[in-house]
Amino acid sequence: MWRMSDSMHVFDRTAVRRHRERAAARVASVEDILRDAAERLLDRLDDTTRRFSAALDVGGRGTIAPLLRARGIPTLACDLSPAMAARAGAPAVAADEEWLPFAPASFDLIVASLSLHWVNDLPGALIQLRQALRPDGLLLASLPVLGTLGELRAALTEAEAAIRGGAAPRVSPFPELRDCAGLLQRAGFALPVADLEEIRLLYANPLDLLRDLRAAGEANAVALRDRRPAPRALFPAALAALPGTQGRTVATLRLAMLTGWAPGPGQRQPLRPGSASHRLADALAGRTASGGS
Repeated sequence: MWRMSDSMHVFDRTAVRRHRERAAARVASVEDILRDAAERLLDRLDDTTRRFSAALDVGGRGTIAPLLRARGIPTLACDLSPAMAARAGAPAVAADEEWLPFAPASFDLIVASLSLHWVNDLPGALIQLRQALRPDGLLLASLPVLGTLGELRAALTEAEAAIRGGAAPRVSPFPELRDCAGLLQRAGFALPVADLEEIRLLYANPLDLLRDLRAAGEANAVALRDRRPAPRALFPAALAALPGTQGRTVATLRLAMLTGWAPGPGQRQPLRPGSASHRLADALAGRTASGGS
């Protein structure tokens, strides 16, 4: 179970900000990957008839806010890095996801695409996002889950263990998919849903995977990371061990697509266990009879 107390310090937030600030100048090189993930998340908007009048883009790296504005939704963008926030266009502000500066009930839509996985207190951040929503407001968030970059994690661990006799954490820890809906519920969201989207990346040159991670601001910011220079042989050995197909290196992104609603009056509620008025067996029997098979 994914739990994080207020006293835990898993990530170096100063390093996270520095990595995103440096990446702002070159994040356009991974725009296709960020846009793919963004569009998969925003597809959920097509499943609701709700019309939104004030949206917040949290850490969208200049991808989310333009897509929301193209849908006619006024959007404020924020990012831990001022330079990255500016990529979204005005209005935009620099803001820390761990200490959001927005008043309660400021937005009716919040979108956090690939921006919450470097937060130390994820349940606390989700509570802040829920508080910033108006009653019956919608949160859409995508979060890498266990298995993301699993190929790279395993290759780096094995290579460093062989070279140094031990391995330092070089890939961020991720929650499990099965825990994500529970995180939303714990933060007070109604009707929480967590779906899985998998993006498979293929690289002709495995070194381009590391370049893309840096360009997206995804360099290692684990607080307990090894501050010593990596052994010269580490990355060549790890990259050579990555799995491939048809001459290309494979990297997998497993993304939890989270949907949750701020509680509101008259909101549809899930049925209590045992309160259904019809049995599943009866429904299936009816479908079989009408289907003729």
